[in-house]
Amino acid sequence: MKSIWVRVTEVKIVVDINHPAHVHYFKHFIWEMERRGHEILITASSKEMSLALLRNYKFNFINLGSYGNSLPEKCINLPFMDLKLYKAVKSFNPDIFIGFSSARAAHVSTLMRKPCINFDDTEHARWEHKLYAPFTDTIVTPTCFRKDFGKKQIRYSGYIELAHLHPKYLTPNPAVMAEIGLSKLDTFIILRFVSWRAVHDVRQHGVIDKAAFVRGLEIYGRVLISAECILPKELEKYRITVSPEKLHDLLYYASLYIGEGATTATESALLGTPSIYISSLIGQMGNFIELEQKYGLIFNYNDSNKAINKAIELIQKPNLKEEWKKKREKLLRDNIDVTAFMVWFIERYPESVKEIREKPGIQESFYDLV
Repeated sequence: MKSIWVRVTEVKIVVDINHPAHVHYFKHFIWEMERRGHEILITASSKEMSLALLRNYKFNFINLGSYGNSLPEKCINLPFMDLKLYKAVKSFNPDIFIGFSSARAAHVSTLMRKPCINFDDTEHARWEHKLYAPFTDTIVTPTCFRKDFGKKQIRYSGYIELAHLHPKYLTPNPAVMAEIGLSKLDTFIILRFVSWRAVHDVRQHGVIDKAAFVRGLEIYGRVLISAECILPKELEKYRITVSPEKLHDLLYYASLYIGEGATTATESALLGTPSIYISSLIGQMGNFIELEQKYGLIFNYNDSNKAINKAIELIQKPNLKEEWKKKREKLLRDNIDVTAFMVWFIERYPESVKEIREKPGIQESFYDLV
């Protein structure tokens, strides 16, 4: 990564991880900041594969435990998780806290009188916003984000997933397919089911009849399931068995992605794989609206039948991946290197806030960094 800014004094940064996706969002940032001489302390919740990912990437981290699964458990455990984070970072004496919608980072940073930067791209996460926004100094969102946080908000031209999926950071490895008996010539579909246990997912839904959905798809190719929930017994044989850090390689080579996972749907689209997102939350998230209407990389449905009909239509199209590759190239030309932006923004913080407000065009520096 080429540096285009003045080197600053080394800083001590807490990076708080509360979801497996956050490991990917921040991993290249962490590596680059450590290379520049900054000191990083990673704290993490035990949620799904987050700790496994951190270990697989050989990160040192402090395990804070779990908020729990149910909404009442999460509410009860919130102050205890705040306390655990405070105890974990007190002796480290950080200069700044970084997170993705992290309430505990915001709370503890306020207690320690240190600045907190939270990234966000989820407009409907209202409870999370209530918990972290009042205590966060700066909230960083994509330009397509439809909610206004006022003076605290900074917008960037991109998607948080580009922090790890930009071609500068990800070189897909086809060897992953041999692990599960596939080749580049095979047609295969990745299907994603989520647990719907996140606070912002309460009373939401996706695919109703999972077994029927799989039966309808497997006529057209091999189905691989990624799931954070318990699957019906007859679907366990479809579950992806490769280690979690290899999922993006599979998504890149997949013929199609379809499912309830919002992050995975976005990742597939950014990798140039046709993506179909199924959720009752359709229409509430700016990134999905933009990816569909501006780039045509994704299709959004709240009806499982309409979604599978679109999947069948797409999977039978000749040269489908070539078409999506061209769409992806346009998206990459239009959006910045998000990791490079993170490094610049946090390394120069808080001066960077003033700079980006006074000179919005400064983001152009992050379109073609090598």
